[in-house]
Amino acid sequence: MLAGTNADAEPRVFESLRKRPRPRAERYEIGRSLRKDVPRRSLGAWHVDSDSRDPIALIERSHEGRVPGLVPVRVARMAASPYGFLRGSAVVMADDVAGLPSTGITPVVCGDAHLGNVGFYASPERDLVLDLNDFDEAHPGAWEWDLRRLVASTWVAGRETGASEDKCRDAVLTCARAYRDELRHLAQEPLFARSFERIDMRGIEKHGTESSLSKELARAAKRARKRTSDRALPRFTKQDGDGTRIVEEPPLITRLPDAEADALAEGLDEYVRTLDPHWGRMLGGYTLVDVAHKVVGVGSVGLRAYVALLEGSSQKDVIFCN
Repeated sequence: MLAGTNADAEPRVFESLRKRPRPRAERYEIGRSLRKDVPRRSLGAWHVDSDSRDPIALIERSHEGRVPGLVPVRVARMAASPYGFLRGSAVVMADDVAGLPSTGITPVVCGDAHLGNVGFYASPERDLVLDLNDFDEAHPGAWEWDLRRLVASTWVAGRETGASEDKCRDAVLTCARAYRDELRHLAQEPLFARSFERIDMRGIEKHGTESSLSKELARAAKRARKRTSDRALPRFTKQDGDGTRIVEEPPLITRLPDAEADALAEGLDEYVRTLDPHWGRMLGGYTLVDVAHKVVGVGSVGLRAYVALLEGSSQKDVIFCN
């Protein structure tokens, strides 16, 4: 949405092939006009009302509705390091940045775009891609919020690994510059090509990053390729009289009451029915054999997060669904 441009009506244009959206040149002009009210320099501003700011109260409020026994686990993970605190305090940063200058362009943002939520995972085509992988807080919002959280986490993570302040600053500038350059690239791409844009290992190698980064990315990709369900099977499961079961590791992995397990199974069946037919048929060939509650991350600790074990054509043909 573009503030002050009658853009509220724009999404309706995309519901019909007989209506033409704004031309690219007009969109560029709208973007340039926003700089009059929100100059690019103003996006570097940082000011919060320290008198009314109460981060502890915000964090305590974010604990409402979580599993009470897991709140201490969340607090311990946040207290372990400055980066741990940043990971668990998305609500604090959201409160901070909500009052900062923004252009009013509000797509659906990640809402928690810190560095740790960017990583490798397999696409449906089984290609290894590098992208955001956490959308618990996804919501319409200012694009600037995601970028601010990303660069702030980059600086904090750099400090935690022992990088100098100059190196942290260089990393943040490189990140912001790459973000800008990617948007410029996407703006020139055809709509169809833009929708399939992604970063995979071939793309990373093509861009020819510096040697040390290339080596680290290669190591990360190798680790990601090993994180498969069949490799996790010996660690997280056991055999008993009822077949394969997820191993409990209280309080991090715990069994569910029968009623909750049944409700989760029903929800998974409903999910299968929302998939495209070919994916629904593939996943429907598996059988749900066990479910458990699992603690994940930092910010998500205490929320209802589950792991489901699905079995296919044999006991070694498995999928863990998180």
